[in-house]
This record gives sequence, C-alpha cells and structure tokens, in this order.
Amino acid sequence: MRSLSAPVTLPALAGLFHALSDETRLCLVALLRDGERCVCELTDALETGQSRLSFHLRILREAGVVQDRRDGRWVHYSLVPGALEGLEEGILALSSASVVRAARTRCC
Repeated sequence: MRSLSAPVTLPALAGLFHALSDETRLCLVALLRDGERCVCELTDALETGQSRLSFHLRILREAGVVQDRRDGRWVHYSLVPGALEGLEEGILALSSASVVRAARTRCC
C-alpha cells in the first residue's frame, strides 16, 4: 500500500478498488474495523468455509488492507493502520490532469 505522501498511481488505486470490490471483502473490512479477529471468528461471522475466506483475505492482504499474525496454530487478522485513509484522496485524484494524462498514454 502506498504511503499518504506518495503520489497516487493508477495501478495502486486499481488494486485497492479490486480488493474492495467484493461484498465478502467489504464485510471483512467492517468486521476488522474494531480490531484484530481470529480467522475462526471471521469464518463463523460470515458463515462461510475456511478456503473461501482465505481467498478473500489473501486479496485484502496483497492489496495492503489487512495483515495477519500467527499465534501457534491460529491466525489473527487486522486492518493495516492507515490502509484506507488515502482512499478519498485517490478517488479525488481521478479528476486530476496528471492521472488522466498517465491513463491516456497507456491506452490503445
């Protein structure tokens, strides 16, 4: 995840939007907003299988939205501090000339 002082890039913004584009992943973010939770708690709360949950947690982890911590055989997940703070800034940057110019140079 980019730092708040780094310029917004289309790939970083697209990665974050992709990570948040699924209802299950949005539910996971909501469940983690109050702090760390064990994966078993998340499985119970979402009434889903562990493999499906692992898939969604991996996407959020790769996007820099969640982090994990192992404690013996248990895995605990939490939101990465500040991971979503730049989201509004990123959305506003979509109207910026530099972001639009960068997108035009990569299109067909």
